[in-house]
Parts: sequence; structure tokens; C-alpha cells
Amino acid sequence: MGPLGWLFDATLTVAGYDVLWREIVGNLFGLAAAVGGLRRRVWAWPVGVVGNVLLFTVFLGGVFHTPQQTDLYGQAGRQVFFVIVSVYGWVRWRGAQRAAGGDADAPAVVPRWAGRSGWLLIGSVAVVGTAACAAVFSALGSWGPWADAWIFVGSMLATYGMARGWIEFWLIWIAVDAVGVPLLLSAGYYPSAVLYAVYGAVVLYGFVVWWRARDTAAAADAVDERVPTA
Repeated sequence: MGPLGWLFDATLTVAGYDVLWREIVGNLFGLAAAVGGLRRRVWAWPVGVVGNVLLFTVFLGGVFHTPQQTDLYGQAGRQVFFVIVSVYGWVRWRGAQRAAGGDADAPAVVPRWAGRSGWLLIGSVAVVGTAACAAVFSALGSWGPWADAWIFVGSMLATYGMARGWIEFWLIWIAVDAVGVPLLLSAGYYPSAVLYAVYGAVVLYGFVVWWRARDTAAAADAVDERVPTA
């Protein structure tokens, strides 16, 4: 691993269990990205990417010889797709921000409901994607292939929905967290399980914030439509 190997392998012992520091740090970056998404800030995307890179090495426990020695291919694979979708979201939000005047402190998107077509996309991808990924993960020997598959697919849908400004993406995250906490606990990834539980609280709050922001924007649009033009 080289001179920085000690940093890569650094662990913290909690209740008799060895926990990688990079699992803790990676999840903290993820939490910071969730808060940035709640506030609709462009910096949420690059911050999230840092966490994704760290967690990719964590969830391939057997490959990178982590204390868990358990491979969660869905968890690891989603980090790769997170980076890809995050680049899309980063570009999309940055473009929207520039179109609105380039104010770095201004929200990058106006939240909106996905609508019938959006939910048709979400539902079809969720069902077909989860079934297909479960078959692949099962063949690879992933821990808890069906749960791992839903977390993988649901995370992609939620991230894509965030990039599009869909309010429903928070609801998808709730469903991901509900499955993710017991899976990670059973696999021994305790910091990630705890952070998933924390994400749940942030996600619920984020859903309310985005819903209210949508109502505020709708009210403002209604007022603008009633104001006569010169």
C-alpha cells in the first residue's frame, strides 16, 4: 500500500469491533452532501463524490481486506454510479444556477413533483432493476442480494431524482434507508448503519423542506400571473 498504507488501514475500536476510519469519514461526507442537497447547494455533488470514493473501498471488504471481510457488491457498485450521476447533477444544477444569475448562495433548483410520467419511470426501473440486480449479485455471492439490489437501484433513482429536482427523491431515500440499516447491521458495517439511520431523519426533514419550497414557488408564480404587465 506504500507509505500511506497506515492511513488507508487505520481503524477505531468500538465495543470490541474494529471500524475503518475511512468508513466513518466517507459516511460523514455523504451526510454533508445530504445536507447540501436539502439546501439545494451545488457543492453537495462534489462533496458527495469524495464520500463515494472512500466507501467504494470499504464495501469491497474481501478485496480490500477490511475488518468485515464481507463484499456488498451493490453497495460498492452504487458508489461508482453515484459518481457518474453526481457529475450529471453537478452540471445540471450549475447550469440552472448560472441561468438564475450565478449567485453561489442561491438554491440551484426549484423543487417539483415528478408527475405521472416520472412515477412510471421510477416504478418500472425499481421493479425491473431490482430483480435484475438481485440475480447478478446472487451469482456474485453478495451478502443479502435482494436487499443489496434494492439499495443499489433505489439509490440511483433517488440521486437521479435529486438531479432533476423531483421532490419524490426524498421518499425513495426513505425506502432505501429502511432496507439499508438492517442489511448493514447484519453485515457488520456498523458506522454505515448508524449513518443510514441519521440519514433517515435528514431525509424526512428534507422532504418537508422541498415540499414547502415547492408550495412557496407555486404561490410566487400565482402572484406573478396576477400582476398586470405595463
